[in-house]
Amino acid sequence: MKIGITCYPTYGGSGIVATELGLELANRGHEVHFITYANPIRLDANIPRIHYHEVEVSNYPLFQYPPYCLALASRMADVAETYQLDLLHVHYAIPHSIAAMLARQMLAPRRRLPYITTLHGTDITLVGVDPSYFAITKFSIEQSDGITAISNDLRSDTVKTFGVRNEIRVIHNFVNCDTYSPAPEEKSVQPTLIHLSNFRPVKRVLDCVRILAEVRKTVDARLLMAGDGPERGPAEHLAAQLAVRNSVEFLGKQNHVERLIRKAHVLLMPSEMESFGLAALEAMACGVVPVATRVGGVPELITDGVDGCLESVSDIERLAARTAELLMDSALHASMATAARKAAVDRFSTESLIPQYERYYEDVLSGAVGASAVGDRRSIDPSL
Repeated sequence: MKIGITCYPTYGGSGIVATELGLELANRGHEVHFITYANPIRLDANIPRIHYHEVEVSNYPLFQYPPYCLALASRMADVAETYQLDLLHVHYAIPHSIAAMLARQMLAPRRRLPYITTLHGTDITLVGVDPSYFAITKFSIEQSDGITAISNDLRSDTVKTFGVRNEIRVIHNFVNCDTYSPAPEEKSVQPTLIHLSNFRPVKRVLDCVRILAEVRKTVDARLLMAGDGPERGPAEHLAAQLAVRNSVEFLGKQNHVERLIRKAHVLLMPSEMESFGLAALEAMACGVVPVATRVGGVPELITDGVDGCLESVSDIERLAARTAELLMDSALHASMATAARKAAVDRFSTESLIPQYERYYEDVLSGAVGASAVGDRRSIDPSL
């Protein structure tokens, strides 16, 4: 198939998943075209069958805000027609699904161009529920030819919040277990914790520093902080306040996080909301035990006490206690690390999940998905 993929080309989970999906699809023989405003962070354009098309937005003085959505829609239509794409797959609802809908309508007189929207979490739980975007988010989801969500929890939230009647197929996030794999020889001698995120408030980055401070009362541990964002400054300040600044390394944005994860013993993910928890999955594949919060779709990934630990949001004492226990009990850590790797391989590997996307593409192209929404779209798209 010839597939167009649009995502936010940043360090957020949705962009990472979209990029990794495109790379895996290309490796399986499909032709993949990324249509974004910048080259996606993890995209290796040297891989055969991978193409990148930049979306350029004119900064005309009349526009206070550059009309990115319109430029994206125009670029989608142009790429789709030039390269005869079979479908568009957009990640994160706003504004990508609206742009895809416009591109579909632009080409409607000449050819069919279905699009699939994958929901990732904050596009529903934060952006989508904002009164300014609620109606357009609901509309864009319902106009999609296919909809996927990365967890059962996110699907339930979407149905509950927006009353969406379309089928939403759950396809969990995945990890390449060859790239993300244990490397005992690279493991740090000093007990090491790691946190990976875009440092937004929802990730509760400061809680990682608080957890470290508690853990260090019994274990000489250090913390690697990979990523960047608005909470980095406050986290650095808190580390100094709690007298653990010398035990925290703020590494900034990293392209090869698998090299960092392998050094750690425990991954901290104290988020107040996670629709899945991609960082935890990447850690599990590397044999690093996740200590996370029991929110959103995380329990669909982590089995508490088996391949990771789950506690309540902001319960620093319990999160720190579970972390310290893992660092002090080598047998417990080894058992859970082995189970974590096994869960990643057995349930969330690319070999298991990428074929689900391929089957879904085939269902959408054959018209087996989205039939209920087609009737609703006839009034705005006469070609249907």
